[in-house]
Amino acid sequence: MGPAPGPAYDRIGVGYSRVRRPEPSWQRAIDAALAGCATVANVGAGAGSYEPAGRTVAALEPSAVMVAQRPAGAAPAARAVAEALPLVDGALDAALVVLSLHHWSDWRAGLAELRRTSRHQVIVTFDDDEHAGLWLIDEYLPGIMDLDLNLPPSPTAVAEALGGGVVTTLPVPHDCADGILWAGWRRPERYLDPAVLAAASSTAALPAAERDQGIERLRADLASGAWHRRHADLLDQEEIDGGFRLVVAGGSDDSGGREETTP
Repeated sequence: MGPAPGPAYDRIGVGYSRVRRPEPSWQRAIDAALAGCATVANVGAGAGSYEPAGRTVAALEPSAVMVAQRPAGAAPAARAVAEALPLVDGALDAALVVLSLHHWSDWRAGLAELRRTSRHQVIVTFDDDEHAGLWLIDEYLPGIMDLDLNLPPSPTAVAEALGGGVVTTLPVPHDCADGILWAGWRRPERYLDPAVLAAASSTAALPAAERDQGIERLRADLASGAWHRRHADLLDQEEIDGGFRLVVAGGSDDSGGREETTP
């Protein structure tokens, strides 16, 4: 059976590489987690963000639109889904997954494939309870909460399914380079850019009329100063917890999911 066509990102992935650039602090955390791993499977490789340098990479991605945006010099990408990796048992030192687990059709099967093909797993995912607390959702786009979206299991459940690991927080800096939905938590003007909204699966999935109405309310609140008055407490913060988590498993990690916070 061939790879799934990746319809979601064939639709919303156009222009993705311009908005979704690697956040340096996240890249450093990912690179540290991959220390000592010479060969890496990048599962859900997309346009190549966070792909580790200086290693042999097997890039695996179901969406042709995303593959087409991979930069010159990036590892060649094979069309494949996480639930059926075209790799032999123990093929690579590590498997890397960055914010794609919530798009998988069967997360347990996908994680089993990571364990089958690699000895070490590094996954960036999110805790939906924290992730859903963004003011943009609560005040302007509440319909996101009603969308029929795939949501990831808890990061602790991911670690447990991988046989044990460590869960750490990846804070979102105020100037986050990656155009994730939370990237504008202190820069609300970002959400006025249609390309920013199109590059996040939740806002891209909203009916256009509903999304446009919410963003017009935000535009008006920015013009009147209402947003700044309501969120003055955010303006002096350097970073925030948007629910993003790094799960590192395999190797010498102990059993069970252990939660920690980044310094």
